[in-house]
Amino acid sequence: MLPMISRLQQFSTPKLQNPRKYSTSALKPNESAEIVIIGGGCVGCGIAHRLAEEGKTDVILIEKENSVSTITSAQAAGLVGQVRTDFDRVKLAMWSVETFSKFQEEDAVNPNWRQVGSLRIAETDERVEEFKRMDKVCKQAGLKMEFISPSEAKKMWPGMLFDKAKSIIWCPSDGYLQPYDLAMTYRWHARKAGVRFYENTPALGIEMETDSKGKPRVKSVKTPNGEIKCKTVINAAGAHGYTIAKMAGLELPIIPVRHHYIITEPIGKNKEIHPELPVLRLPDRTLYARPDVNSILVGGWEPEALSYDPRQQSSVAKSPLIEDDWPVLSNFAELFSEFYPKISDAGIRQTFNGWPTFTPDGKFIVGPSARVDGFVMAGGCNAHGVSGSAGLAHHVVESMGLMRSSSKVSDYVKSLSPDRFTERSWNWEEATKAAKKVYETYYFVK
Repeated sequence: MLPMISRLQQFSTPKLQNPRKYSTSALKPNESAEIVIIGGGCVGCGIAHRLAEEGKTDVILIEKENSVSTITSAQAAGLVGQVRTDFDRVKLAMWSVETFSKFQEEDAVNPNWRQVGSLRIAETDERVEEFKRMDKVCKQAGLKMEFISPSEAKKMWPGMLFDKAKSIIWCPSDGYLQPYDLAMTYRWHARKAGVRFYENTPALGIEMETDSKGKPRVKSVKTPNGEIKCKTVINAAGAHGYTIAKMAGLELPIIPVRHHYIITEPIGKNKEIHPELPVLRLPDRTLYARPDVNSILVGGWEPEALSYDPRQQSSVAKSPLIEDDWPVLSNFAELFSEFYPKISDAGIRQTFNGWPTFTPDGKFIVGPSARVDGFVMAGGCNAHGVSGSAGLAHHVVESMGLMRSSSKVSDYVKSLSPDRFTERSWNWEEATKAAKKVYETYYFVK
């Protein structure tokens, strides 16, 4: 019997007691750059890489922890899926997969990208109809996917029971990767191009000035080791995204929502579970799974989401500690056991949890602010910060008009602008409720 849940621990907002703790000899006092990226997760590192690809290398990325990708990105399951009901989201995911595949060809550093394909399983008639809509969208986007039989699926993952499947989608170009390796790969390529990275360097504030018309614009970023003068700040701070936006005078509904998953002890003999098995998605059970060496990683979307209020958090604070919620985690395993009974006898080797951010409308918050010149958002990833990082970075650079191929910004990217929240009134409580609903209905039929 798995142990019962412990309560989410209360947290307080710490003050910066010892600035030397955050200092780094590499960061020179009063250093400057054209662009400063705040946040060293997969999104921030991905943006640094994408900017460098477009010739923008006068860039500094600052990360408050002692390494990139140590908070939310590091806790991600690393699944990369492209099949969607939305054309633009499919194209974003396809861009990411193309980037990961190119990275994997590198000898020096790569994201440990395994293009093992994925199986998406429908157990209801409503889901079957959704799969048909997905098929049309994927054809339009140029993404190869096909419907396969339960017997074909069983050959791909022996030991898995597909008796309940009414329809199965096979996408051969999907897969999974290691989020930390991905962030380090972005970092390696960006640094090689000239981008500067400073860990142990939290943002303490954003200094502003006004133009001749009285409009505020970014002047510099304050850190414990002095200011970094810049023309542009990109907010890629993940669960601290609200706090960084507030430094620029913007109120944005970037809601951290709990997510967690388990990894079992090794299962079976003779390498029954191995890294080349495909990723599984069971949307009618709100579950996903993938191999983890010779174990299984299983996670899902909770029916009652748990969030915290980022308005209580400073830029140097840790996010609330998450203790293992065993009733929820046990339910993931129990639901999965109907497809793979052997998981019932497997112990749990490890649990992972984190605070991915969600928005009230389920869309990214990407692009420059109309209220503050030089302030650009890259947040509210709705659990796509790792898998969609390359595509998201592409959209950020596009929104800034920095694409060498074209300065045109697509209607889709325009729709992601932070202005949709800053130029109209909204209620924090209602926004939080809506963001949690996005999480709770993540796998609902669309």
